[in-house]
Amino acid sequence: MPSSCRTDFARAASAALLLALAGALPRAGAQEPAAALRVCAEPDNLPYSREDQSGFENRIARLLADDLGLPLQYAWLPDRRGFVRKTLGAHACDVIIGVPAGDERVLATRPYYRSSYVFVQPAARAEMADALRSFDDARLPALRIGVQLVGNDLAATPPGHVLARHDAVRNVVGFTVSGDGPPAQRMVEAVARGELDAAVVWGPQAGYFAARATPALRLTPAAAPGDPDLPFSFSIAMGVRKDDRAMKARLDDFLLRRGADIGRILDAYAVPRLPVSNGEPP
Repeated sequence: MPSSCRTDFARAASAALLLALAGALPRAGAQEPAAALRVCAEPDNLPYSREDQSGFENRIARLLADDLGLPLQYAWLPDRRGFVRKTLGAHACDVIIGVPAGDERVLATRPYYRSSYVFVQPAARAEMADALRSFDDARLPALRIGVQLVGNDLAATPPGHVLARHDAVRNVVGFTVSGDGPPAQRMVEAVARGELDAAVVWGPQAGYFAARATPALRLTPAAAPGDPDLPFSFSIAMGVRKDDRAMKARLDDFLLRRGADIGRILDAYAVPRLPVSNGEPP
């Protein structure tokens, strides 16, 4: 075979091989089918998540994994500064089960529940006409009220802001994130022991810990203040990476189809809920 023919043949063979390889390899930018549902979660944050998978977000994650036909895997990390960057951003996992619907750090799904702050009170008070329901209640300045502190400022959370604006902070007791157990749990237990007259607690935490308290406690929805800068209720969604629209679509479909099952899980954890509309602001 003349050298020129051998050269042409070699070029043709190389081109054929490259075409064959191109057909066997994934295209640039194409997403491979997921091998597992990889969930970002906190290892010790009941009632949401825990390494023994006893939180309600763990149960929702299991429901999701079974629905998608995928094994469930976790990337565990305490929710501190940089949580999203170190989990979703680092591709250590693909889904956060619970994020505020307006969280700009992620691409959020449709919301699947909405909750609010509540007053946690002894059952005897909550069942009477004089139960605390509003921050306009004239008795608040004289009562021992528990609130969670995010930083060193009492007004760092919505309840703290409202109590400060109503000049009702003289007897307020603040609970920081440091301590034996979650702040919400310690607040609820303090009400049960009679050390507090009431506490203002985020709904999912209040429902879970109050249901386990002795003597019995009750939740009363805290009427939202009229100030739009102080939202008291929030819609909760799932979060994925901002460019992962395929996963968002799968999750939105799941949330539509399995809403009743998710509701039963939330009921089992005594999560107080408000009506959720996908057209509403978070």
